[in-house]
Amino acid sequence: MASLNRFPRLQPEPIRKNCRASDLIDGAFKAYNGGRLAEACRLFTHKMLAANGTVGMSLTGALTPAGLGKSAIVPLMKAGFVDWIVSTGANLYHDLHYGLGMALHAGSPFLDDIVLRNEGVIRIYDVLFEYDVLLDTDAFVRQVIQEPEFQKTMGTDEFHFRLGRFVFEREKKLGLVETSVLSAAHQFGVPIFTSSPGDSSIGMNVAAMALRDSRLQFDVNRDVNQSAAIVFNAKSQGLKSSVFILGGGSPKNFILQTEPQIQEVMGIAERGHDYFLQCTDARPDTGGLSGATPGEAVSWGKIDPENLPDCVVCYADSTISLPLITAYALSKAPRRKRKRLYDSREEILDRLRRQYLKSGAIEKIAHRTSVAARPKKRTAPA
Repeated sequence: MASLNRFPRLQPEPIRKNCRASDLIDGAFKAYNGGRLAEACRLFTHKMLAANGTVGMSLTGALTPAGLGKSAIVPLMKAGFVDWIVSTGANLYHDLHYGLGMALHAGSPFLDDIVLRNEGVIRIYDVLFEYDVLLDTDAFVRQVIQEPEFQKTMGTDEFHFRLGRFVFEREKKLGLVETSVLSAAHQFGVPIFTSSPGDSSIGMNVAAMALRDSRLQFDVNRDVNQSAAIVFNAKSQGLKSSVFILGGGSPKNFILQTEPQIQEVMGIAERGHDYFLQCTDARPDTGGLSGATPGEAVSWGKIDPENLPDCVVCYADSTISLPLITAYALSKAPRRKRKRLYDSREEILDRLRRQYLKSGAIEKIAHRTSVAARPKKRTAPA
């Protein structure tokens, strides 16, 4: 039994009336995925935030339709706890409904979808809204992207920053406060990238307007380099780089691939992200990226191997884990000065560009190509 002394004894206090969320997590979340959620709260609060490094968040799954943009993500951004974001386009599209003052309703997953279709009602599991919400949101996007400032090629971070300004103006007219992630990102200087810009209703409207001579196009090359530059900017200053992954999918890969972009492609010496926190329901044994573990990420150079013990995967629905992690962090950690990474995007990218050109990666690639192209020597048969 002496070997167990290094582990805390399981002896939780009874849950009391009016118990705070943070006290509940520390006092009762002791084992299994409850234990992992408690570890997630402490990792985020006591290490990721306390290090004052850069915290990136990825968003997958229908989080904003459920109201988690307003209830959790915006408060985290406002507190300086999230510095940059990679999101599905769908989350940003449905975020617009809130910023435009449209109504979404709590329903049931057991309704008759044929009846809903006939009544002009859209269902996202148990979230309901009228079909006109889509049409009115589409109209807003099309109206905005016809403005002269959108008639060019730009990264998705610039696109979302500009779109967020129009959402913010609409919020003010409607008397709404801090309802939209896009609006908050514009106000707080938080860059938001979309890894698959055509895979959402926002991208669909941009594509449709291209048939009407809109010159708006997304610069995906800039997105890859700009996101890598954010990570390199932190690491080159001796700061930590942390990733907080909700779900998985393409945004998970996009936020993690910043390190292979720096190391493998650009030839810049680096060790990987310092802290990794994921909330997911995906399994690792199917081979998909969504369920890939931090240990697997180490093999790609995405995670610093020395920090693997500080990586946490919480197998829980993000609609459960995100509100609890948010409540815990806001009650336990002081607000951080916002980094406003969007404001210095050109400077950050230029720093990475100069280091890339200095690293000699292009010459290394040319050398490896020439070696691979050489004919192999034939050996005489034995």
